[in-house]
Amino acid sequence: MTRIAILGGGISGLTAAYELELARQHGAPIDWHLYESTNRLGGIIQTTHQDGFILEQGPDAWVTEKPWARDLAIELGLESQLISSNDATRKTYIYLSNQLQPIPDNMRMMVPTDLTALENSPLFSTEAKQAYAEELANAAQLREAAPDQDESVATFVLRHFGEEVLTKIAAPLLSGIFGGDIHKLSAHAVMPAFVAMEREHGSLILALQSRSNRDPKPIFTTLRNGLATLTDALVAKLPPERLHLNHPAISLKREANRWCLRTAPPAAKGRTGKSKKHFNHILLATPLDATRTLLIPLDPTAPALLPTDASSAILATFAWPAETAATFTLPQGFGFLIPHPFHNSVISTEAQRCGETRSSAGTCPQLLAATFVTQKFPHRAPPNARILRAYFGGPSADALNSSSDETITDAALTQLRKILQLTEQAPLPDPTLTIVSRLPRSLPQYEVGHLDRIAQLDDRIATLGNLTLLGNAYRGVGLPDLIRDARTAARKLT
Repeated sequence: MTRIAILGGGISGLTAAYELELARQHGAPIDWHLYESTNRLGGIIQTTHQDGFILEQGPDAWVTEKPWARDLAIELGLESQLISSNDATRKTYIYLSNQLQPIPDNMRMMVPTDLTALENSPLFSTEAKQAYAEELANAAQLREAAPDQDESVATFVLRHFGEEVLTKIAAPLLSGIFGGDIHKLSAHAVMPAFVAMEREHGSLILALQSRSNRDPKPIFTTLRNGLATLTDALVAKLPPERLHLNHPAISLKREANRWCLRTAPPAAKGRTGKSKKHFNHILLATPLDATRTLLIPLDPTAPALLPTDASSAILATFAWPAETAATFTLPQGFGFLIPHPFHNSVISTEAQRCGETRSSAGTCPQLLAATFVTQKFPHRAPPNARILRAYFGGPSADALNSSSDETITDAALTQLRKILQLTEQAPLPDPTLTIVSRLPRSLPQYEVGHLDRIAQLDDRIATLGNLTLLGNAYRGVGLPDLIRDARTAARKLT
């Protein structure tokens, strides 16, 4: 009998447990147990249902072109729950020069498929439009000069399109996904598809044009009743006696050919203490910082190969019923992004009301982005009601993390009102429902050289024997990537 411990009850740990349970039910000689440090399963996936609204407190969707989340949802009987983003009205804005300027149509991130779509765009200067045209014309030179070694996202984008495109569109888009510094983020790790396009075509525009005849897929996919539907369905397939909540892992130690796991179970009958159990294999699906702590005593060199930094996020979600939503109009599309560093004055000094959250420069923590949720996924609210989600990331999220929910919502609404008023719409009324979600250090930063360091880390972990690392610190931060890796690891054990 092979005993397997899964540490961490987020999407990675739950998916691995599901795969192991399938094998166990089919006769595989395994005995698995999952240990979660908190009182709930699902990790950063959390959905709140209230007054007919479906409010996501973590991720709200996955990228459609990656199939692994969809495949798992269908396998769990959730095919009827699958819905796509409303791409017929998809538009994203960049907040520049005190106004919302739309990203031109037919773009994949910062890369256009049709240069004519740029002609009347106020977002880009004549010089930036010329840089796009030259990128297409210089395809052969770009392919010849494509470096073999890793480089920063900033360097990669600069080579193709120049500083303006980097600042206005690439930086805010990637910060919205990874929350990181584009001058440190690894192009090979966070933009592998674009790196592959460069090696094949040179020009990224040419590469996308060569694919333009393929059937387009919606950008995002989610579940009608929220992403927690997926984690709830996974939990429903697992025997409750194998799921141990409030059991943080204290230490891992190799004893002969087995792992000794110590956890701190919840107090019972006035007693406290540590639980000690032995396992043949450990699936370590804990967050980055917890993983680092557990690895240091095992191999002091291994933690140095993990990402050194992680970005925080704070989400402020606001909802308005139909009668209140009728009093204001949002711009058509999915939402807006704000370039960073932030050179536009969103809030005047007199209007700033950040209290203890002021930075050393005396300014408010700045929004990075906002999503018009009910325009992206119309099924998230009752008819004609609205949901808007504001996003603080990186240093702004760190500055706000210890602040009250009221301070966070005040900072978000003040900025939203200023930005949305500039579209000449009616002022944004007070929401009837507000939820604040804190995700501290939730996005590990894939800095230049990340893939090489992960390969070295794999080698170090292999020397420890029967230990597997899972989660968003290694080979992707999206739900499909985490599901793929967890299923692959569990299948290797069965």
